[in-house]
Amino acid sequence: MSGLRRRAWVAHFSLALAAGPMAGFAAATEAPVLLVVGDSLSAEYGLKAGEGWVALLQARLAAQKKPYRIVNASISGDTTAGGRSRLGAALRQHKPAIVIIELGGNDALRGLPLTSTRDNLLAMVGAAQQAGAKVVIAGMQVPPNYGTRYSDEFAGLFEQVARQTQARLVPFLLKGVADRADATDWFQPDRIHPLAKAHPLMLDNVWPALKPLL
Repeated sequence: MSGLRRRAWVAHFSLALAAGPMAGFAAATEAPVLLVVGDSLSAEYGLKAGEGWVALLQARLAAQKKPYRIVNASISGDTTAGGRSRLGAALRQHKPAIVIIELGGNDALRGLPLTSTRDNLLAMVGAAQQAGAKVVIAGMQVPPNYGTRYSDEFAGLFEQVARQTQARLVPFLLKGVADRADATDWFQPDRIHPLAKAHPLMLDNVWPALKPLL
């Protein structure tokens, strides 16, 4: 092989490598990160992998050619205190452009003080914004049997945090699921965790708050 042909072959081979699988991997790792910090509603509890709203969000982003890589740091059973304690490490590791906070439901189930839930959410939003991320808060509501006053105050604290921090708000992650007449048909036997068919609706609830940040 002549020197000229050899140089041309090397150049062609180098370009092929650059456009190959490793290039795709590099592009994926360089994509801005969308970090989800949530509980079982975001961790696909009781579902097959890929059925949860977070996985569906990744698919929607890909379909719409939005170059984001989702890191799902959700843990079943987690509270706002748990999320607050581990958020700093996640921010340092992943350096997200956007953070979705989906926590608070387990605080209510455990009867934790609303002031603690609010303080934890404020601290999480503040930390994410300090790290340069835009924030979406996924609001939750509790059943009427908790009492009207508690239910109203719990639902309202997410709005308060969003207003105080100028974060984007999903008013109720389970809208169209938990508040429908046949709601029991949309939940797993524990009546807490939605079935797979509910998760596209949950994504549709998140999307209007998230889309302007993309």
